[in-house]
Amino acid sequence: MSPLHRVVLPLRVLLVLVFATLVAAQVLALPWAVGLLPEESSALGGPLLLAGVLVLGCAEVAVVCTWRLLALTAGDRVFSEEARPWVDAVVWAVVAAEVLLLVATGYAVAAGAPAGLPAALLGLLVVGAAVGLLVVVLRALLRQATTLRTDMEAVI
Repeated sequence: MSPLHRVVLPLRVLLVLVFATLVAAQVLALPWAVGLLPEESSALGGPLLLAGVLVLGCAEVAVVCTWRLLALTAGDRVFSEEARPWVDAVVWAVVAAEVLLLVATGYAVAAGAPAGLPAALLGLLVVGAAVGLLVVVLRALLRQATTLRTDMEAVI
């Protein structure tokens, strides 16, 4: 068994656990957390719950795309044009999550949410921006590696 195959299986197990955790957060943790908002901030609950569910949905899309990229990696097809749509989908999922977080942060500030909530949302925005930029860099590297592999196959 190659070193690559030794890594793919544990990573798939972790992706299943991450996906299950995201679903549990959507179904259980977010409604519970919204219920903890003070009564004067109760109008925030619905919109913030919707934004949270949609942001976690974007994360689930990224997990599914990563699963597919792992399948391409295991089949030695990751450095092909077949991988590009999956990486693009991850980029767009991150962009959508960032937009949703930005809107939720603006809404929380405008609605007078407790100070910790907008601060936490801003923290998530920063982390999301870092992840998004990292994925864009990895996408550029994938494009470059795909081009190099295609050129090498043409020479051989």
